Amino acid sequence: MKPIIKIACFFAVILISTASVAQQKEKAKENQSKVKLEEKKANIVSMQTISSLDTLAIERIMGIKGKSNNDEYKITVPQNDLSIEVDGFKITPAMGLGTWIDFAPAMDGAMIMGDIVLTESDLKRVQQEVIKQGLTITAIHNHFVRNHPNVMYMHIGGSGNTEAMATKAKAVLDKVKEVRGSDPSKGTASSESVTNSLDLAGLDLILRYKGEMNKGVYKYTIGRPDVQLREHGIPVTTFMGFNTWAAFQGTPDHAAVAGDFTMLENEVAPVIKALVENGIEVVAVHNHMVHEQPRIFFLHYWGVGNAEQLAKGLRAALDQTGKKDSMEGMKMNGQ
Repeated sequence: MKPIIKIACFFAVILISTASVAQQKEKAKENQSKVKLEEKKANIVSMQTISSLDTLAIERIMGIKGKSNNDEYKITVPQNDLSIEVDGFKITPAMGLGTWIDFAPAMDGAMIMGDIVLTESDLKRVQQEVIKQGLTITAIHNHFVRNHPNVMYMHIGGSGNTEAMATKAKAVLDKVKEVRGSDPSKGTASSESVTNSLDLAGLDLILRYKGEMNKGVYKYTIGRPDVQLREHGIPVTTFMGFNTWAAFQGTPDHAAVAGDFTMLENEVAPVIKALVENGIEVVAVHNHMVHEQPRIFFLHYWGVGNAEQLAKGLRAALDQTGKKDSMEGMKMNGQ
């Protein structure tokens, strides 16, 4: 075969191969688009076929009156039996000393998500009860440091028939009562109001949000409308715990703030940097869920000092969340 013919054949093979690769890529892209469309249709059908929660059944089984928000129902149990101090400040239910279990509508009835407050003595027996009931444990962590006595927070989850989920959740709360020997909500150790002479309007101005007062604790709850979070395909809302919060008590010159930040993966480092540089202690960084999309991290913080300076530190950290570059990074990582 002449050299010219060989060269022509070589380039012909390359052109055919290139065209074949391009066709394969185009076909793969079409298949991917079809899959996404089918998933979207499935999600729409799924959400359309989900029934409303039977909140009366939940309340009857749990023996506790909860609070409804849109299609969700949340049971809250203040841990009034625990007397806890951090750096001389009393920790009350409004400062994060509360157990809660949220019920959300799901295909098979209800999905539950909860945060159970436990002492070191409670932990083993209560987590055994969670597993016995067929629920899952998705996180165990602290919210404070230097707190006496020590408390931990255990996140639980599950889904199934609504009445069955309520029965399982009740069994977990009943185990806490059994271990402690009384109903935490009926205690008096942390049920009193704490001191608060803060300039609330001034804090609102700095943080650009408005809080709510509860027994001397001024608390901000800040959602993430920029993130459409789902766990097992079910939307996770602000009401279900997908939020950043900050709880203040004390005086203008000597205040304490405790709270939780919710962050996309690209926001973790800048938020921590902003808090630490402003004298606010980061005491825990962790997950709350394990099947969430997109990936979400939570951190707990604690600060003591001038209330205005603490608020400015929190504002600096808040400014690191919800940025376009974080969202773009999330999209790129999800491709």
